[in-house]
Amino acid sequence: MDDVVARKGLVLVGCGKMGGAMLSGWLKGGLPASSVWVKDPYPADWLKDAGVHLNEDFPQAPAVAIVAVKPQMMGEALPQVAALGGGETLVISVAAGTPISKFEEVFGAGTPIVRAMPNTPAAVGRGITAIIGNATTTPTHMALAEDLLSAVGQVVALERESQMDAVTAVSGSGPAYVFHLIETLAAAGENVGLSPELSLKLARATVGGAGVLAEEADETPGQLRTNVTSPNGTTQAALEVLMHQTTGFPALLDRAVKAAADRSKELARDE
Repeated sequence: MDDVVARKGLVLVGCGKMGGAMLSGWLKGGLPASSVWVKDPYPADWLKDAGVHLNEDFPQAPAVAIVAVKPQMMGEALPQVAALGGGETLVISVAAGTPISKFEEVFGAGTPIVRAMPNTPAAVGRGITAIIGNATTTPTHMALAEDLLSAVGQVVALERESQMDAVTAVSGSGPAYVFHLIETLAAAGENVGLSPELSLKLARATVGGAGVLAEEADETPGQLRTNVTSPNGTTQAALEVLMHQTTGFPALLDRAVKAAADRSKELARDE
């Protein structure tokens, strides 16, 4: 963890599931608890015993302030940290659907601001987070944001903020698509004769294991699929249904991801 963060301090506004996962990762990574200030109206029990400054006054110019509250709580949370604007503190937002411009209104355009979109596997250290900075952020700021967010998984940098809607639709909302795949695969197993418990266990382990293999193998997902598919075998029979251009996964997921991206744009306009 960056020495400047340990020295100047880190402020975390909101310590729910995502904020808590990040904080846990930072503390495990060696960030002293005494360097962390947390503002949360309903702190979890573990947070009270973590040794952090809980709901105390912030330092005047911490190295970084992370805003990790739900979008509907943003109006209440931002005034609490507005005084940290001006340039000395890097502000990182992990709030879905809130554009950088909204933060520049509160903190001032001279404040380095990084918008981040993590996803829920961050809770087990397997998340992926996309980041984009405003015009004030330097390579040093971006490196610090990447270092902090790496505590809960992989980090990728975007070229422009407008890509965040697509990121939301693919990786932000994507875990829900995979959970639904597990649900429906388990239900389909029941329909061909398995008990609910056994079918769910098989579906969970299969999707989880295939995901790890897809991440760690050198082959592309397409090649991994081919590896499992014997000519005229059982997998091919299933894939002919799933890969059908009009009724299968390609058309269905294309519509689903577009719907999520369109909704993300609508929510940003409603801000």
